[in-house]
Amino acid sequence: MADEVVLLDSYVSMFGMRVRVALAEKGIKYEYSEQDLRNKSQLLLKMNPVHKKIPVLIHNGKPVCESLIIVQYIDEVWKDKAPLLPSDPYQRAQARFWADFIDKKLYDAGRKIWTTKGEEQEAAKKEFIEILKVLEGELGDKPYFMGERFGFLDIALITFYSWFHAYEILGSFSIEAECPKLISWAKRCMQKESVSKSLADPKKVCEFLVEMKKRLGVE
Repeated sequence: MADEVVLLDSYVSMFGMRVRVALAEKGIKYEYSEQDLRNKSQLLLKMNPVHKKIPVLIHNGKPVCESLIIVQYIDEVWKDKAPLLPSDPYQRAQARFWADFIDKKLYDAGRKIWTTKGEEQEAAKKEFIEILKVLEGELGDKPYFMGERFGFLDIALITFYSWFHAYEILGSFSIEAECPKLISWAKRCMQKESVSKSLADPKKVCEFLVEMKKRLGVE
């Protein structure tokens, strides 16, 4: 029996994009279900009653929630193709540590760039770049975070790249000027079809954030 895979997602979500990239890397066919997060569907509420958030992967009727957990689940279930996590336990732990670092630090720092202004925004930009510089240091001179092969940690971070344009426009600064190695890595990742076809259009992300700013009254 063929696997039935459904993804509850939102086009601009960097967290949903992670799942899309992982599924594309594994060559998994799935049904994509765009969710209106201002009017949450009964299916979303049923499948993720705790957080009521996307993304949710529904595999043969069973839901898996939280993007990094979903990516690891995909890697474990479809393990015969394109392994995402390293086989070495220590390297695997390192990949999870840095993915957790990204989740705990980067989204909130990025959010502050477009929800603040003046001195607060300047501080937010500084914090954002500092986080990226830490990640750039971890990347070093490697083509990908874990070495020669694109994997779990690259997936955890690359989806934020689709938001960089919006951060730069709304924050009036250049990420590439501050973190050239990281942007080179991002462009390398974008050469992979699994990434380029899964990430949102940066211009659409920017339009989304401009609309969000208006809705939140941040002008």
